[in-house]
Amino acid sequence: MFIAKVTGSVISTQKVDTMVGHKLLVVEPYRLESKDRQSLVTTGRTFVAVDMLGSGVGDFVLITQGSSARLTPETKSLPIDCVVIGIVDRAHVDHLCVYDRDDDSADDSTEKPASEPVAKKKAKKKAAPKAESKPEPEPEAEPTSEEDAEG
Repeated sequence: MFIAKVTGSVISTQKVDTMVGHKLLVVEPYRLESKDRQSLVTTGRTFVAVDMLGSGVGDFVLITQGSSARLTPETKSLPIDCVVIGIVDRAHVDHLCVYDRDDDSADDSTEKPASEPVAKKKAKKKAAPKAESKPEPEPEAEPTSEEDAEG
């Protein structure tokens, strides 16, 4: 199993019958940062996973790959190689919380050092509407006198 972040979705209107109705997500596996071991960092890889739980972009999820992806009752007859099998609420390593789904909640049962980096879901920012800039009219060429034309 791996922890991965849902980074997108795949829409396929033409697919084999057994895959009709299954949500496909782009997931990016994460790993524990190796130097300080206090945060999750991307591995730089991406996979397409079948989602059985209703997760969405920005969620950290548990995925399984290979033949293990077909070991659930819902996936045993599907031609898949990667499946979302859980949505991560929290991840703890060496008594440190390296991920907490509830960004702003204070969990008194968990020791969290104040300086601890935590992987967080980023809020989606709505792009501000661009102000339409009207093209400025080009200055008209000044008429030249006959003397300038002969010149």
